[in-house]
Amino acid sequence: MAEAARRIYKGLPERQGLYDPRNEHDACGIGFVVDIANRQSHRIIDQGLRILENLTHRGAVGADPLAGDGAGILIQMPDAHLRAVCADIEIDLPPLGDYAVGMAFMPRQEGPRADCVATIEALVAAEGQHVLGWRDVPVDNSGLGESVVPTEPFVRQVFVGRGETCAF
Repeated sequence: MAEAARRIYKGLPERQGLYDPRNEHDACGIGFVVDIANRQSHRIIDQGLRILENLTHRGAVGADPLAGDGAGILIQMPDAHLRAVCADIEIDLPPLGDYAVGMAFMPRQEGPRADCVATIEALVAAEGQHVLGWRDVPVDNSGLGESVVPTEPFVRQVFVGRGETCAF
């Protein structure tokens, strides 16, 4: 490696195999928790949340320490939970694998939100799938900073049933 590159990548390992220090980027933290045997467990979620709690810069903290650009976790489809909450709002879910859930962060105003719903439903239909229903997601915004409360989105889930032409 050239001397200039050594100064830029100081403290990083030399290029080796598929690793190249030129691909390193400074960014907010990221963490992964997995069960390599593919076992579902709430313990994985607990560990993922612990990672988020320990990534101080995870939300691009600025003048308002309770404002950030968000953080989250990606989990397997919580089918049993979704079936329970959907039963409460009379959405009949097909077997696991025959439906999807989309998270939608929508405007708080009803008019623009209705436009978003109509657009999403049209796109789902254009793809040969069908909307099974919508769920307003309960949220706890007590941890939001004053600077972000006015822009807090309305969170909804759209449940999409797999259409006849959808490859499995």
